[in-house]
Parts: sequence; C-alpha cells; structure tokens
Amino acid sequence: MNRNKLTKRFLLLSAALTMALGQSAFAGETVALNLDDAMLRAFQTNPTVSIAQYELDSARASYNAARQSRGISISANHDSNRSGNNDAPKNITNTHSNTLTAALPIFTGGKLSGSIKQAKANYQYNEVGVQRTYNEMRSTVTDGYFNMLQADNIQKLSAESVTRLEDHLKNVQAQYDVGVVAKVDVLRSQVELANAKQTLIQAENAYQVAEANMNKIVGLPMDTTLKLDNLLVYNAYDKNMYDCLAYAAEHRPELMQAKYGVDAAKGALLVARSGHMPQVSASATQALGSDHWLGDNRTKWYAGINVKMNVFDTGVTLSKIHGAEADLKKAEETYRDTVNAVNLDVRSNYLGLREAEKRISTTKLAVEQADEDYRIAQLRYMSGVGTNTDVLDAQVALTQAKTNYTKALYDYNTSKTALETSIGVPMSNPATAVKVQAAKTAKAVKAAEEKTEEAAK
Repeated sequence: MNRNKLTKRFLLLSAALTMALGQSAFAGETVALNLDDAMLRAFQTNPTVSIAQYELDSARASYNAARQSRGISISANHDSNRSGNNDAPKNITNTHSNTLTAALPIFTGGKLSGSIKQAKANYQYNEVGVQRTYNEMRSTVTDGYFNMLQADNIQKLSAESVTRLEDHLKNVQAQYDVGVVAKVDVLRSQVELANAKQTLIQAENAYQVAEANMNKIVGLPMDTTLKLDNLLVYNAYDKNMYDCLAYAAEHRPELMQAKYGVDAAKGALLVARSGHMPQVSASATQALGSDHWLGDNRTKWYAGINVKMNVFDTGVTLSKIHGAEADLKKAEETYRDTVNAVNLDVRSNYLGLREAEKRISTTKLAVEQADEDYRIAQLRYMSGVGTNTDVLDAQVALTQAKTNYTKALYDYNTSKTALETSIGVPMSNPATAVKVQAAKTAKAVKAAEEKTEEAAK
C-alpha cells in the first residue's frame, strides 16, 4: 500500500471520528444512532459526568493540601510605623521591621494525621463517585435507548392491528353488500377499527416522547429524528445469583463509598480528639528593622520549640469529640444499610432478569399460536362457519401476544443493564476510548508511512 492510499485512509478515519465526536445537529435532522454512538454523545454532553470530575479534582486538591501541611511553612511579615510625642510634636520617629519565620509541626496529637486520613477518604469517595456516575450514565442511556425501541415496536404493532382490522372490515363490508352477513358485523368491525386507531395514536405519542427523551440524553435538539439499530433481542446471561452477589461485594461503587465514609469519620474523630493533646512545633525567625525604608538591618534571630495545650475550654472540645463519635457510628450504620440495600438490589434485578427470560420463550410461542388462530378464524369466517366475534377476538389476542413478546424482550434487556449496574460492572468513558484509539491509529498510520518511505529508498 503506497503512501497516498495510507494518507487517504487516515483522512477518512479522521473525518469519521470528527463526525462521531460532533455534538450538534440541525433542527429536524435525521440522525442514525447505535448504542455506542448514543453512549459517546451522552458522555460528551451530559453535565453529570463533568460535575463528578470537578468534584474529584476538588477532593484531590484538598487531599494534597492536607498532606503538604506536614511540611515546613515560611511566612514573611512587614510593619511600618510612625510615632511622636505630644509634648514634642517635632520629635517624630519612623520604624520599619521585617520578620521571616519558618515553622515545622512536630506533634499535633493526631490533628494532622486525622485531617490527612479524612481528606484521603473524601478523595477516594469522589474517585469512586466518578465510576458510579459512568455506570449510572450507561444505565440511563441504555434504558432510554431500549425504551425508544420498545415504543417503536409497540407503534408498529398498533399499526399492524389497524391494517388487519381495515382489511377485515373490507371483507365484512363486501359480504354484507351481497347479503351474507348482518349489519351488526359491520358495526362491530368499525368499532374495533376505531379503538385500534385510538391505540395507534397513543402509541405514536409514546414514541415521540421516548424519542424526545433520547434526544435529551444524548444532547441533540428535541425535534431530531432518530434511527436506532434494533438491539431489542435475547442474549443469554450466564452468571448465577451468587456470582452476582460476590461481584457486587467487590465492585459496587456505593459499597466502596460507604467504606470511605467510615474512614473519613474516623479521621474526623482523630481531629476532634487532638483538641485534648499538646501541639508541638519548631520555628526559626530572622528579624530585621531600622528607622528607614526598607528596614533591612539585621537585628536579632529566634529559634525554638513551641508547646501549646488546651487546658480548659468549657467543654467545647469534649462536645466536638462526642459529635465525631456519633458521626462515626452513623457512617458505620450507613455502610451496614448500604450492604443490605445492595444485596436486595442485586437479587431483585437478577430475579427480574430471569422472570423476563422465561416470559420471552412463552410469549414467543404464544405469538405463533395466536397468528395461527387468527388465520383459522379468518378462513372460518370467510367460509361462513365462523363468527365475526371469533375473528375480532383472535385479532386482539394476536396483537396482545406480540405486545407481550416485545415487552418481555424490553424487560429482559433493561433488567440486564440494571443488574450490571447493581453489581458494579465498570463503565469507562467512551470519549476517552475514542481519543486513545484515534491516537493509536494515527501512530500506526505514521509508522506505515515511514516504512513505505524506507522501502522506496
């Protein structure tokens, strides 16, 4: 492959990535969207992802500040004063002084270590919070995607029902015109057709709402027409409940956040208890001063150890300790409650998945049976041995069977997503993945070009 072909391929790839990363669409535009595209757009445009990242950045800065507070701090101070004597107004004195002080904490009674532990736990909490946001965003996008697919399928089933009833009404009308059937058959068929059209109107509205919601999730104008890939299919899930519970115990973000909440509360308790401990620090000061600006004549220096201890504060420190102890117990109970809530969530989603899985097989069989029943009812009616009611009832049963099958597929797929979220299956940021892949591809293209140039020499 020559250099020109490689360059063209790279340009085409770049254009494709640019289109994939694009966030805007013209009003009323039709956009083809698969689940990966929807996920990418949502991660790029939804503010919850950015908010979680900013919270992590803030927590990281606080953690760094807590760790750096163990080191030496240097402060500078300048004073300029002018004084005089009321009895001798012309006797005015100017003084300028400067001090440069270096201080180092030696022992804080757990105040510094507690602050660092608390800041670290908060940082870890927000770090897991980013992953939690990713997982929840995956769930939001997938649910919105499948909800729109289900609404589309229900809309199509409603349209099929209207078409079947329109065709049946034509047959009934034709038989009535030649005096084979009674007027009541025509009227009943017309009523059923009107009801089916009403259901179709509702289904079309539900689809439009689902489409608008999907546009909101992926950051497109509300009136954008979406064309989705049909992913409403059955793919077997091979994990059992105990595997899911064990995985959730290790990976569910809420559990890890609850653990870090306990660690943060322990750090806060150390800080509160340090109020009853001595505070020891070392310091060194160089003082300068004179009666003229800048006051830079060396005067004296100081170096020493400072010990400070709270002897009596009317119970303020003790109250803070009691409050921190209560916060720790609260965090521990929150963790215990979170464990139970996660277990219940996993069990509920797993059982919902298996229940929907069983319904898929039964409703699929019901669709086949209902389709055959409707065909036979039509033939019997056309032959004069069946009734109009038989045909209409069979039509309703067929529509309901197909609707039940579609709903079972929807429930299965959304339950699978809910289960993966509840056990903490990690979701990476697809925008980052695209950038990494683009960089790798560009690097590979460049290497191929260099190899081609060497071969040409």
